[in-house]
Amino acid sequence: MKKSAAKLLAILFIVTTLITSLAACGSGNNNNENGNTNANSGNAEGGAGESSAEPITLSWFSADPIATWNDMKDEVGQEITKRTGVTLEPEFAMDANRIALMIASGDYPDMISPKGDASKLVDAGALIDLTDLIEEHGPNLKKVYGDYMERLKWSKDDDSIYILPSLNGVDQEYMDTGGTFHLQHQAVKEAGYPEIKTVKDYEAVIQQYVDSHPTTADGQPTIGLTLLADDWRIMIGVTNPAFITTGAPDDGEIYIDPETYEVTLHYRRPEEKEYFRWLNHMNDIGLLDPEAFVQKEDQYKAKIATGRVVGVIDQDWGFADSVNSLKSEGKYEQAYARFPITLTEEYKDHALQSTGFMAGWGIGITTEAEDPVRAIKFLDWLASDEGQILNNWGIEGKHYTVEDGKRVIIPEVLDKKINDNTNFTKETGIGMYSISARYGDGVQDSTGNYYTTTFPEQVINNYNEVEKETLAAYGVERWIELWPQKDEFPVKAWGAAWDLSYPSDSDLAILYKTMEEITRRSIPEIVLADPADFDAKWDEFMTELEENDVEKFEDEYEKLVKARVELWN
Repeated sequence: MKKSAAKLLAILFIVTTLITSLAACGSGNNNNENGNTNANSGNAEGGAGESSAEPITLSWFSADPIATWNDMKDEVGQEITKRTGVTLEPEFAMDANRIALMIASGDYPDMISPKGDASKLVDAGALIDLTDLIEEHGPNLKKVYGDYMERLKWSKDDDSIYILPSLNGVDQEYMDTGGTFHLQHQAVKEAGYPEIKTVKDYEAVIQQYVDSHPTTADGQPTIGLTLLADDWRIMIGVTNPAFITTGAPDDGEIYIDPETYEVTLHYRRPEEKEYFRWLNHMNDIGLLDPEAFVQKEDQYKAKIATGRVVGVIDQDWGFADSVNSLKSEGKYEQAYARFPITLTEEYKDHALQSTGFMAGWGIGITTEAEDPVRAIKFLDWLASDEGQILNNWGIEGKHYTVEDGKRVIIPEVLDKKINDNTNFTKETGIGMYSISARYGDGVQDSTGNYYTTTFPEQVINNYNEVEKETLAAYGVERWIELWPQKDEFPVKAWGAAWDLSYPSDSDLAILYKTMEEITRRSIPEIVLADPADFDAKWDEFMTELEENDVEKFEDEYEKLVKARVELWN
């Protein structure tokens, strides 16, 4: 494939930069996602339509590894291949430089799920415009995306469709929440199920339990609160809670004024300083895990799986393996309840504020794909009712039955899903193939059944008795009922800023990296400092940001936000 001189120059620049980077720094790591393809085009009502199940292998790269991937030998994977003829040959990111290496070599798989790196691939001319393929071969894709098709356009200046969004389901209704502040059931129960709304409430439960149980039954020291600061995970459990607890929605590293769309690097909000002061306090009184800023992800998960950690600040997916391990051993009381925690009661947790449908992270077809038509037909089949029901519910008769017109998970299957989810997913493949257009939780198909297994009744059924006991003590049936509801907030006009794309060689990209490096170095120092030095270190952090053009960073991001608002509205 011939490339323009400009693209050749760009590739040469990437190669030079990459070699220099590798020589200086060595390698890095990354994390998490999923893929599929098919000869069955499906129809917009969810049937198989005209299809050819002639076997084909489609290569696929995912920037997100799937720990439960089983080479499509799982039950759903085998059924997908049987119905479509498609076998996926995946590669999962084990190196942060993998996409850069692809771009440098020009060697791409048939399909790629790049997470936040789609702009790099678009800049390199690696992704094909899917517009015509969708029009000709994607009736189910068009049906699912519906009125949101306009949001799939790349930008105001480029109306190509390079990515099929799959991170979020269309018309998603949140049925439960995943975080961010978790406490062991046994600690909450021992405290008498107190009101837990602020960081001080959260701290009090931890302190009381640690004082009463300084060691576990097997003699290990009890850990009050642990965090994970390993690589990008520092954002999820260490820095994001600063805006979560101070009444801001999740827009990645920035805060957006909902009226003016003015952008601020969120750490520069004065209220967030007080959240980090609280973490500094937790460290000072000995409740923060001494290894919080040095442990790797596997060490973090293993520690939680021992049952010795009272509090965890993270999203539930971040330590789900640990919780599943506890449950598989029958240690339900050592698993976790979750609460909407704020700095003080004047703030509201914005977790349920609606973004509308976000066209962002998903899957694209590359210019090196040998059969892009077959690839788009496969992705279209996954978007069909047949494909979505298979992925979400499994195989009728094996994983679910239909009783009085309603799909019902077989009790033995549900029990394994609840208590041994990791092995359940690896064996069944249920939920692993959500890589194409799909409906979100709470959406019903033409039969009146939900597309996913996450709906109110099923969420409640999925809870074990210890969870139900804790929920009942707080007068609710689901964790989500503890949170401020979405009707308390306006829909965000820009969706979520963390999925905005911009050129990888732009001033914004360079400035973002600088802000990231300063923050990831400064925050651990601030949290672990002597409390007497906290203010001085915080001031140093703010000054360093200012000296490195934080205001220019904010101005450049603001342009993107305003362009997104104009494009979507």
